[in-house]
Amino acid sequence: MPPSVTYARLPTEQPNPRSRALDRLSIERILRLMNREDATVPRAIGLAIPQIVSATRLIVNALRRGGRLFFLGAGTSGRLGVLEAAECPPTFNTPPRVVQAIMAGGRPAVFRSREGAEDDRRTAARAIHRRVRAGDVVVGIAASGVTPFVETGLRTAKAHGADTILLTCHARSRARLHADLLIAPQVGPELITGSTRLKAGTATKLILNMLTVAAMVQLGKVYGNWMVDVRPTSRKLNDRAVRIIQTVAGVSPQHAARLLKQTGGHVKQAIVMGACRVDAKRARALLAARGGRLRQLLSVS
Repeated sequence: MPPSVTYARLPTEQPNPRSRALDRLSIERILRLMNREDATVPRAIGLAIPQIVSATRLIVNALRRGGRLFFLGAGTSGRLGVLEAAECPPTFNTPPRVVQAIMAGGRPAVFRSREGAEDDRRTAARAIHRRVRAGDVVVGIAASGVTPFVETGLRTAKAHGADTILLTCHARSRARLHADLLIAPQVGPELITGSTRLKAGTATKLILNMLTVAAMVQLGKVYGNWMVDVRPTSRKLNDRAVRIIQTVAGVSPQHAARLLKQTGGHVKQAIVMGACRVDAKRARALLAARGGRLRQLLSVS
């Protein structure tokens, strides 16, 4: 059995001296205090950027080799992992299997709190055993750093040959022993003692954004600041796709719309057809030869 945890000593359980009279403040003063506390989060993340760089490189290398990325967590941390995984297919056109989330308590826990699920080590081990293989990357997310579901999941993933990353606000977390890399922004005590959906949750969301965005840019999913692998599955996204093709390929809106339709919604392929004046088959070949990276294909900078 793992040693017991003295929860009162955790960084995430410390009372915040600046919010001792929180229940006596007016609405405006509560909100201004929250705003001041939230403003400390980006500074804490800035200090952790070297670790985030290393983690992103690990993810990029794994995805290039055909590996997958998993976010593993419980409660708020798990839901943030679910959100990050869900956003990758529409933004970067990644197949759903490439970026996945493993949530303590399963799908029902995404919508309704099941706090006891975070203690379920057996389910974590089973989920990792069933879904993770060597060459994958598992990012364990645990604000407190003592979530049994995450600790066991990381240990099991490591045993399966996956690369492991721990994202936590507890730098001395025992779970770090099962992680190849540790990302531990020191955000300080929460406005409401122990409520890690606040600053810790904000830090987690920002860092997950950094990991996926930087990785996908490195993988050629972005050209300039355009999401050239966007999946045009709504009116808004279709309009955006047409504007991207128009801007990058230098064609009229009408021509851009026709190219998008001809390619079945593949923005990068449509860009190559318009910019290089080639047919769909040749555009696919040109992209494949360059690993899907438009920067290496287009002379426009």
